[in-house]
Amino acid sequence: MRQHDHEDFSDSAGFSDSASSSVHERYAEFEDAFEEEPARRVREFDDGPAPVRSGRLTEGERGRLARRREDAYTEAELPEGADRWSTWDGAERGPQPWPDWVVTDLAAVDTDLGVLKTGKEADVHVVRRGRPGTGGVLLAAKRYRGDEHKLFHRDAGYLEGRRMRRSREMRAMANRSSFGRNLIAEQWAAAEFTALSRLWTIGAPVPYPVQRNGNELLLEFVGDEDGAAAPRLAQLRPEPGELAGLWDQATAVLELMAGQGVAHGDLSAYNLLVHEGRLVVIDLPQVVDLVANPRGRAFLDRDVRNLSGWFQARGLPEHLLDAGELVDRLIDSAGLG
Repeated sequence: MRQHDHEDFSDSAGFSDSASSSVHERYAEFEDAFEEEPARRVREFDDGPAPVRSGRLTEGERGRLARRREDAYTEAELPEGADRWSTWDGAERGPQPWPDWVVTDLAAVDTDLGVLKTGKEADVHVVRRGRPGTGGVLLAAKRYRGDEHKLFHRDAGYLEGRRMRRSREMRAMANRSSFGRNLIAEQWAAAEFTALSRLWTIGAPVPYPVQRNGNELLLEFVGDEDGAAAPRLAQLRPEPGELAGLWDQATAVLELMAGQGVAHGDLSAYNLLVHEGRLVVIDLPQVVDLVANPRGRAFLDRDVRNLSGWFQARGLPEHLLDAGELVDRLIDSAGLG
């Protein structure tokens, strides 16, 4: 995974110095062995990302319709093997400054190399983006399903504390109409893009969010250049010394997130990747605001117990796995103690 800085937070973004200083001291221990890149500026983020629409089309549907109309008159023939022209021009883009590996050339094409993972709410494909005749860069394309699925199995509790701007949208989502299901898909995509942008900016080990276009996210591919994806933590059987190091990384990430007032909400060994000895957190559409969501502490507690249970089953000593003490520490980091 490409590295990025973990410098002090910007006061202008409203981050708490007291909640973050000790966390950064701990987290810095795991960064000494990795190459640094220039620091990224902190952005401000909405606490309730919501799709924007006109009529009965969602944001993504309107954009795709407009592009199809325009392309019917102006688009040149795709190069052989390519699936589409780059969608960078009409997408919501990741935090600046953009990493130098991000392809911004509008003459680039996207080539779908196959499915990396299927899930109940989204599928992840491997996509190569680059100008024809060049090697390009590998990306993970996460595409949320909408209309063909009756509901999202996790949405009820996680949507508490999130706001939509229109009551009609709320009713459509609650009734699971075709329009409402598409709105839910876009809301999950928007929520994950916002969470990844926010966490990347503060130095958390997450994939860089390249862009969002409707219900599709293009993310940094975590793996090898030949297309082999990094394994999930659940797939590994670490040696005792490595196991303790991974636990320390995991608790440091939890504290970093809690310092921002958020919890993963669905954390387990299945949504942590291990790439070149580093943990990488993935699958963040359900990120929970510990203040706004009335069940925030319950989600935080579940994250900790899911993760500590996996490490305990792999033989990590119990004196390192005090889940209750860790939850208390995270609540203090979030300023909720």
